[in-house]
Amino acid sequence: MPDFHLHVKGEYFDQIKSGEKGEEYREMTDYWIKRLAKAPFDKIIIYNAYPERGDTENIIERPWRGFETKIITHKHFGNKPKELIAIKVN
Repeated sequence: MPDFHLHVKGEYFDQIKSGEKGEEYREMTDYWIKRLAKAPFDKIIIYNAYPERGDTENIIERPWRGFETKIITHKHFGNKPKELIAIKVN
């Protein structure tokens, strides 16, 4: 099975790495729906933005644990509750 590659901002990468953040959110767009339609994956590979080749400090590999939809309020998606894709990264 293929791997799922996910690039995140530095602040979220650090939270995922420390175990503080267990889900990464994406809007329900055609792009994300098509990418996730290929699930299940072997593992999820999370990148701190776009690290240089060989920079293992800024890459996390974890088993694929799936995703679900959730309604949340988050500063990056406006101040109203919104249905988002919650990708499990823990």
